[in-house]
Amino acid sequence: MPTDQLYTTLDAMLKTEITKKNTHRILLGVQSGDKQVDYRGAAGDITASDPYFIASITKLMTASVIMQLVDAGQIQLDALITDYLPDDLTDGIHVFKGADYSKQLKVYQLLHQTSGLADYFLGKRADGSSVISDISAGKDTLWTLPEAIEKARQLDPKFEPDASNGKKSHYSDTNYQLLGAIIERVTGQSIAENFRVRIFEPLNMRDSYLYNCATPRDGKQPMNFYNEETELIIPRAMTSFGVDGGVVSTLDDMLIFLRAYMDNALFNSKHNARMRAQWNTVFFPIQYGYGVMRFQLPRIMTLFQYSPELIGHSGASSSFAFYAPKEDVFLIGTFNQIDAQNRPFQFMLKVINAVTKSR
Repeated sequence: MPTDQLYTTLDAMLKTEITKKNTHRILLGVQSGDKQVDYRGAAGDITASDPYFIASITKLMTASVIMQLVDAGQIQLDALITDYLPDDLTDGIHVFKGADYSKQLKVYQLLHQTSGLADYFLGKRADGSSVISDISAGKDTLWTLPEAIEKARQLDPKFEPDASNGKKSHYSDTNYQLLGAIIERVTGQSIAENFRVRIFEPLNMRDSYLYNCATPRDGKQPMNFYNEETELIIPRAMTSFGVDGGVVSTLDDMLIFLRAYMDNALFNSKHNARMRAQWNTVFFPIQYGYGVMRFQLPRIMTLFQYSPELIGHSGASSSFAFYAPKEDVFLIGTFNQIDAQNRPFQFMLKVINAVTKSR
């Protein structure tokens, strides 16, 4: 299949997807390692150059900054987080079955999601509500780092740190809020500034930034999320996510970033052995390393047929940024729906299949 025919196929796939229930806006970027395939597409009332919230893909950037600081000797992965953070932030954040592990937490446990800390975002309060349920209902609130940590402090941790010899992970945005605090304490600069000088400017990602509703950027604003048919106007909440989900970017910029990440252009490649040595399941069949996800369907689910391995990260807005190593294909985009977080994975497999057939 010639490249122009592949692009026609991808356009048709987007047109099909946009007709499905609770689908309003889709962005898709596809690029092969040799750039012979270099596609950008959009469906809905948007264009392929429009900015969007990448949501938890931000964690890939946070992990990259942490590893840069490790390279600079400013952070040690095996250090206690209390070496970098004040007591008023860490006191009582991890009390599991009567034992207080708050002062035993280490930096790498935050990265690997093996701390066991409760998730301030998804964790359910006593009345059954959560931050995500508030947002899904359209409630827009602003919170600070200490307030996010206090939300987590009021929830029960899932397990003791490094349970099952570190083979147990619980996906928690609290971990990355704390990593953001460590970055700011060590560098003396905000997360926005760290992202700018360490990632966006060096990679020439001109349309990427950490969102802040108090200082909106000129030009087109990032598109709002949807929860089924309801458009969510939540600028204060998007400001609050910050280090764990607040970056705004474009397809072009995110392809630049994902390539740089996979090409070891952001930190010393020697760290990859540790960052990907142990993949722990967080949401079946999604596994987690140090700030990076791995997705591959088990053979029993594919009737023992091959299924591509994907390395990268996804977000609560159904955003995705993954690399398929065997196929040498980068996939970027979003469905912009918080009610369809599993949807990108089957879609990416279809895209990879189309690319493979075109060769």
